[in-house]
Amino acid sequence: MTVTDRPRRPQRPQVVLEVIESIRLTPHLVRIIAGGPGISAVEDNGFTDAYTKMLFAPAEAGLTPPYDMEQLREQLPIEMLPSTRTYSIRRFDLDAGRIWVDFVTHGDEGLAGPWAANARPGDPVVLGGIGGGYAPDGTADWHLLVGDESAIPAIASAIEAMPADAAGVALLEVQDASEQIELVAPAGIDVRWLHRGDREAGTTSLLIDAVRDLEWVDGRVQVFAHGERGAMKQLRPHLTDERGLDRTQLSLSAYWAHGRREDAFQAEKREAVGQI
Repeated sequence: MTVTDRPRRPQRPQVVLEVIESIRLTPHLVRIIAGGPGISAVEDNGFTDAYTKMLFAPAEAGLTPPYDMEQLREQLPIEMLPSTRTYSIRRFDLDAGRIWVDFVTHGDEGLAGPWAANARPGDPVVLGGIGGGYAPDGTADWHLLVGDESAIPAIASAIEAMPADAAGVALLEVQDASEQIELVAPAGIDVRWLHRGDREAGTTSLLIDAVRDLEWVDGRVQVFAHGERGAMKQLRPHLTDERGLDRTQLSLSAYWAHGRREDAFQAEKREAVGQI
């Protein structure tokens, strides 16, 4: 069977919500609060790194969700098809019939960021399934959380879920102080913001250097490290080979890759260049 002959994965049921509110948290971070009748199909999976595959259709295509992707692939040119982007769910607030999703924005760059920056109440929010795999381990002696802007929603959720006596360090890379957000953290979690200034995201060694310089305390550590692919590739051998951690202590993967759109980034995950 060739690559082109490979059958497509079955399409996950889509959940159609709508924008309830848009909140500008920082100059480059927008929170979309979504809800509506479709929220009854959303379940909190218990993972603090819960994520969803969101579908964005070109406005000029005039499509109404949910999207029958198989049919649309037969009818429309590729540039008119809905595109998928992966985003962390910042919070499940299902008692209020809401979920929160935070978006990094850089002007007109990208697909999801500009959508979020211009979203208005009533705009459709289309989810193509919810996944996840990490939650803070209550038996860990301390926690290490590492990430750039792409990982801050998951890290914020993890910190909020920790018990009051949790201990550890969170290393968060952002552009400058204007991009820092208020985090509700146990007193024993040391939140450290790392500023890259004018340097482009995904091009610095700030996170790697901070982890290397970290004072390693006794006890069993649980690590959550997610962000740009190159940085994560460098972190893994440091944590496993130099620090001696095993896979059960690590949640480590790339959320994005410098110089790659998500379509290319996701495709490369199946190739050597995309392996972490």
